Amino acid sequence: MNSLIRTTARCLRSVYMPRQAVWSTSARFLCAAADLQKDLGEMVKKDKVVVFMKGTPAQPMCGFSNAVVQILRMHGVDDYASYNVLEDSEFREGVKVFSNWPTIPQVYFSGEFVGGCDILLQMHQNGDLVEELKKLGISSALLEAGKESK
Repeated sequence: MNSLIRTTARCLRSVYMPRQAVWSTSARFLCAAADLQKDLGEMVKKDKVVVFMKGTPAQPMCGFSNAVVQILRMHGVDDYASYNVLEDSEFREGVKVFSNWPTIPQVYFSGEFVGGCDILLQMHQNGDLVEELKKLGISSALLEAGKESK
């Protein structure tokens, strides 16, 4: 994060025109990008589970986003924040920069980046997802179903 701030400050110094006291278009864009990164930092910490996806949980717009929704649903995780990155291309690119991850969907647990569809699927398959949900205070529905069948 400090490198982002240093880079933004350096860029602002190079594009600000003191004689005219006018901000260039690129300076305004950099400030907006810095604000977006700050907002994203707050967004991922606001809820226990946050998903940046294409579409919505009710209507995913890509197979990978749908897979993430289905995995969470299998575990009984219905109460999570989801953000549709298709609504704004700058937002979509900002999400990728924020996580330093090139693809969507992206999943966060308690403000920490977990990964995308492939990582969540792997965690589901090897049982790590049940443990991670437990750390969040969420009891997996799959764990509960296993207890009932015994």
